[in-house]
Amino acid sequence: MFECSKQGSVFVLAGNDPLSRDHTVELAGHCEKCFGHGQPKIVFDLRNIPLFDSAGLEFLLDLRDRCLQHGGAIHLASLSPLCSEILQATELDRDFAIFDDVVSAVGSFSR
Repeated sequence: MFECSKQGSVFVLAGNDPLSRDHTVELAGHCEKCFGHGQPKIVFDLRNIPLFDSAGLEFLLDLRDRCLQHGGAIHLASLSPLCSEILQATELDRDFAIFDDVVSAVGSFSR
């Protein structure tokens, strides 16, 4: 299950299901809330996401591209060791700003 909340002008996505083909449709619905309000600023809290599959990684890249097209950005926070290893192995860790916690990720938008 995924949810979307807001901290100031930053949307925070969080969940506890794998970021996989089975769950990207649900997550896409939550992401729609992040667009249409100026430049999208999104933090994806991954602390309870157990893993990514290829569809989940593709979803993250598509979301990043969509944010960039609207003048915004997506930051990743609180990655589990496995998720961190997956991003490193696929070299996608180079494509995202990654933070140790949500507070740091949200705060980075104010700099």
